[in-house]
Amino acid sequence: MKAVILAGGLGTRLSGVSKTVPKPMVDVSGKSVLLRQILCLKKEGINDFLIITGYLGEVIENFFKDGKEFGVNIEYFREKTPLGTGGALFQLRDKLTEDFLLVNGDLIFDIYVEKFFRFHKEKNALVTLLTHPNDHPFDSSLIVEKDDCSVEKWISKDEKPQCFANRVNSGLHIVSPELLSMFDLSGKVDFDKDVLKKAVFGGRIFSYNSTEYVHDMGTPDRLLHVTKDIRSGIVEAKNLRHRQKAVFLDRDGTINKYKGYISSSEDIELIDGSGEAVRRFNQLGYAVIVITNQAVIARGDCTFSQLREIHNTLETKLSEKGAFVNAIYFCPHHPDKGFEGERIEYKIPCDCRKPKPGLILQAAKDFNIDISASYMIGDDVTDICAGKNAGCKTVFLRCGRQVEPPENTDVYDTLSDFAERIEDYVI
Repeated sequence: MKAVILAGGLGTRLSGVSKTVPKPMVDVSGKSVLLRQILCLKKEGINDFLIITGYLGEVIENFFKDGKEFGVNIEYFREKTPLGTGGALFQLRDKLTEDFLLVNGDLIFDIYVEKFFRFHKEKNALVTLLTHPNDHPFDSSLIVEKDDCSVEKWISKDEKPQCFANRVNSGLHIVSPELLSMFDLSGKVDFDKDVLKKAVFGGRIFSYNSTEYVHDMGTPDRLLHVTKDIRSGIVEAKNLRHRQKAVFLDRDGTINKYKGYISSSEDIELIDGSGEAVRRFNQLGYAVIVITNQAVIARGDCTFSQLREIHNTLETKLSEKGAFVNAIYFCPHHPDKGFEGERIEYKIPCDCRKPKPGLILQAAKDFNIDISASYMIGDDVTDICAGKNAGCKTVFLRCGRQVEPPENTDVYDTLSDFAERIEDYVI
C-alpha cells in the first residue's frame, strides 16, 4: 500500500517555533515530524510514499530525495498554488490506482496499519477514517457513527450539539481510488467538505475507532505535548501490536451519581472529581472503557436511541473536564421476566451482564488489552466479580457508604482517590 502524505501546509500556528522550515520538518525530540511518519510506516510494511509539498517544499525534497537513504521509495508532487487538502489527489488520480493511506503531515502517530487495513477491506469502504476521542473536541469536527461503524454525518466546529459522542477524525485515512472517480473536481479542494461529507450518504464511509496514539503537533502547546509523550515511550506503546493497559469503569455510582435506573440524559451528573480522574487515566496512557449493565433496555424504560443520548451526555460532561472514554460497552439484558412494558427479547440469560466478564473480554479482544495488567473499578460487588472473573486487578469504591468491601480487592472512597495513586503506565 502507498502512503500519501499531505505536507504542503503553511504551518501558521507554529510560526513562533520556526519560520524557516515547513511544518512537517519541525524537529520533535531529535527527528522531524515527517521522518517519524516515514519510519513508523516503514516499520508497518509501507515502503512507497508520495509526498505532496507546497510551502518550502524544496526543504523536504532536498532532505529526503528519493528516499533510498531511509530504505523507502519517495515521489513528490509540488503544488504551484495551494490546492487544499484534496486538490492534489484529483490531479494524481492516474497514480492512485489502489487503496492508499492518506496522512496529514502534522501528525505524530504509531498505529497497527494491517489491522486498520483489514477493517477497511471487511467493510468494503470507500474511505475509512481512523477516529478517536480527544481532550479538545470543542474545537474539532465530530464524527457521528451508526451502529455498523458507517459515518452518518460530520458535525462542524461551529454547530456543536448540546450532547455528543467524543469521536473525531484523527487525520489518518484509507482511501479507495473509486472515491476519486466519483467526483469531477479541479483546483482547490477541501477533502472533508467537498468530498467526504458528500460521499457519506452512500453509506461507504466508515469510522475505525482506535485507542492508538495519533496527535497533531500544529500548535506550540501540542508540540510540547507530543514531545513529552515520545520521550515517555507512550507513542510507540499505544500501537495495537502491543498489549495494552486499560481502566475498565462501571458507570452509575463510579463516574456519574447513582440515581437508580437512569432512563433520561437529564439524570447524568458527574461525581465530583471523576472527570479529573478519567483525565489522569487518559494522560497516563491507559485506555478508558466503560462497562455497564443497562437493564433499562430489557425493562422497556429506555430505547437504544435514548441510551445513546445518555452516553453522549456523559461523554460531553467528561469533555468539559478535558477527559474522555475510549469506548462504552453495555449489556441490555435482564434474566427476570414478567414485568409490564418489558422487552421480552432482552429478558434472557447472557454472558455480558456483570458479574459475568463478557463485556470486558470483548473489549480486550477489540483493543488487544492485557487484562492482568488492567483494572476493573466499580461501586458494586458485581463490578468486582466481573473483574475477577475476567482476570483484572480490581478496585472497589465505597462512595461514602459504610459497606463491607469484597475480599481481596483494593478499596478507595472515590474514583478520584484511586486516580491519585495509580501507577504510571509502565511500558
